[in-house]
Amino acid sequence: MTLATVIDGKKAAASVIEAVKAAAAGLEQEAGAKTGLAVVIVGDDPASHAYVSSKSKMAKECGFKSVQHTLPAETTQGELAKLVQSLNDDPSIHGILVQLPLPKHLDSDDIIQSIRPEKDVDGLHVVNAGKLATGDLETGLISCTPAGAMLLVRSIHGEDLSSLNAVVIGRSNLFGKPMAQLLLNANATVTTAHSRTKDLASVARGADILVAAVGRPEMVKADWVKPGATVIDVGINRIAAPERGEGKSRLVGDVAYGEASDVAAAITPVPGGVGPMTIAMLMANTVIAAHRAAGRKPPRF
Repeated sequence: MTLATVIDGKKAAASVIEAVKAAAAGLEQEAGAKTGLAVVIVGDDPASHAYVSSKSKMAKECGFKSVQHTLPAETTQGELAKLVQSLNDDPSIHGILVQLPLPKHLDSDDIIQSIRPEKDVDGLHVVNAGKLATGDLETGLISCTPAGAMLLVRSIHGEDLSSLNAVVIGRSNLFGKPMAQLLLNANATVTTAHSRTKDLASVARGADILVAAVGRPEMVKADWVKPGATVIDVGINRIAAPERGEGKSRLVGDVAYGEASDVAAAITPVPGGVGPMTIAMLMANTVIAAHRAAGRKPPRF
């Protein structure tokens, strides 16, 4: 019984960040252009604030110009739209990130689609989604979490996934759909499964590469995993952990890690798998956008 290779997202993310730092420094030296990232947050959701401060901090660490706009919860649609417009028009800003979810009274889709596609480092604009869907990986920006997950897949299987079956459980615009497109683009045979799929377990069992992104703690059991498969777990679920003491909790993925790692050949842990990749790919997208804006060939990740 060989134990599964644990895919180390922290290590992979660190190497992406090193490459980003080098690319940002090179662009500044050669073209005099400092990479700029603007992060916008509305309201006072503590989780969102924690995410935003780690993004801003990482941007500074990469040598970027890092700007954070913190707006009160009662900000109107018009005020937010005006801020995004000013960032669109600011040549020193190459990436614009609006932290989701926005307060209920705001139309987040309207805001996201108003970001210029070339500055949409979250990869959520329909132009970027469309470029990915048509196989244009050269001029668009790819959503950060699937881009990071794909990098981990490539670390195991290389660039070409010909003859491999991939199953993505989840069909969100944020992850499931773009992930399926990336896998298809690398020549995998791809099935997108979801809550309405009949006999999900048997569909999952056909996967050489199984990607779980449903937001249900430990839903994917060992008997869903084909022996020798690569398992990419995108779920981040907080569950009660009474064994750690009263009111304590722990993070688990969408995959029952303990049992699945007995069957899989390679698997991402939660935390420490796909999670760290998301912020790394956000930095990668920003430095790519900066290179394009300066008319330079962007780095590959």
